[in-house]
Amino acid sequence: MLELILILLVIAAVASLLGFGRLSGVAMTGAKFLIGLVLVLFLLVLLGVIVLA
Repeated sequence: MLELILILLVIAAVASLLGFGRLSGVAMTGAKFLIGLVLVLFLLVLLGVIVLA
């Protein structure tokens, strides 16, 4: 999942440099969503709600 976040951030940066504002916004929104999801899952693991065996 972290690889996908990095890919989306690179796509957003390149699209922004090339002038594709809408594509850059979509990629950045996807990256923000995945970052939030990763943080929530990390918190759940820390609190013991999700147990990784």
